[in-house]
Amino acid sequence: MSTYDLTRLGAWRRLPFFGSSWAETERKLEADTREILPPSFLVFRALECVQPEQARVVILGQDPYPTPGHAHGLAFSADAHVTPLPRSLSNIFKEMADDIGSCPANADLGFWADQGVLLLNTVLTVPAGEAKGHDRIGWQDLTQQVLTHLAATPRAYLLWGAQAQEAADRIDPNVNLKIETAHPSPLSARRGFFGSRPFSRVNAWLQARGEHAINWANPPEAP
Repeated sequence: MSTYDLTRLGAWRRLPFFGSSWAETERKLEADTREILPPSFLVFRALECVQPEQARVVILGQDPYPTPGHAHGLAFSADAHVTPLPRSLSNIFKEMADDIGSCPANADLGFWADQGVLLLNTVLTVPAGEAKGHDRIGWQDLTQQVLTHLAATPRAYLLWGAQAQEAADRIDPNVNLKIETAHPSPLSARRGFFGSRPFSRVNAWLQARGEHAINWANPPEAP
């Protein structure tokens, strides 16, 4: 019996990947004896949270955080209790504070997904402690199909780093907002990520189209 639940994927379940490629990717996952992150029930969380018609902004990551306890299915996000912040996320928050004057109080970006921000990694799993360890098991086929499916409607794309930019190279910048910068990792953030003002630029684009801005910094209080 599969340990991966596809029942919550909604419209994404109809992508060709799940009929033609998923069985082989799943076989490779099941054959890997290392600890795999995130846990199986969170692997497809980004797609479960944001259906195609809900996606207004797409942020592409690389692969999940390889530190146990960090990855929870949303690119760049981690559970609220994770401290210190993952280094890339810390840089994202620094840029956000400079851009719009504030940033979230913790690592959980789930409230972005609630507003139609698809936080998708190009590779959905990683062996603990081994970044890019699952780069060759087939996840990129899914990423390409997601992007192709979304291309029918204009959206905003934040493409941080060469891997994200390569994955989204067919996205038309004349129809969509396409912001391409260096990755927010400590190794590259100062080579163009800092100062790029992605959050205000996305909101300006959305509002010019008559859409609500994204609340990037202040998650709503629980009822």
